[in-house]
Amino acid sequence: MQGSDAGPYGDLFDPGRHGGRPSTRKHPVHQPVYERFNTPVIVFVTVCTKGRKPILANAAAHEALLAAWHLADSWLVGRYVVMPDHVHLFCAPGEIVAMRPLLQWVSYWKSQVARNWFTPEEAPIWQRHFWDTQLRRGENYSEKWDYVVQNPVRAGLVARAADWPYAGALHELRW
Repeated sequence: MQGSDAGPYGDLFDPGRHGGRPSTRKHPVHQPVYERFNTPVIVFVTVCTKGRKPILANAAAHEALLAAWHLADSWLVGRYVVMPDHVHLFCAPGEIVAMRPLLQWVSYWKSQVARNWFTPEEAPIWQRHFWDTQLRRGENYSEKWDYVVQNPVRAGLVARAADWPYAGALHELRW
């Protein structure tokens, strides 16, 4: 049974947690970003469309996302992949000193995209919740990116990841 606010792995199922068992959580837990001495803060985020509508994999949606991320500069978007019904991205705070909470930042850019959406009958655009995890190691960043960038290939949308036009990087996030 797939809920309308189910995460990217279906109805609250995350194969990386709970030993492969379904979670009983109804919503994702957004842990506060944890600052460690001399270690960068990089967060992996997945945001899905409402009802998993396949409306994002086109040039207009891609441009709307890029414009919103440029406006929402309290967090910097690094590498990202826009799939038909969800977005994966890595982000880091623009400034640790005055860091806006991740939840507030995601809500802001989602509302910017929705306000400027080019096809009003597709509203609502986004699920209310999103999934996030703070990366702990540099290898984790590389491994996650290597997996995420292959999503369009695994979905049968392109033969090679480099052929997918809705992926890129806005800022270099260094580990």
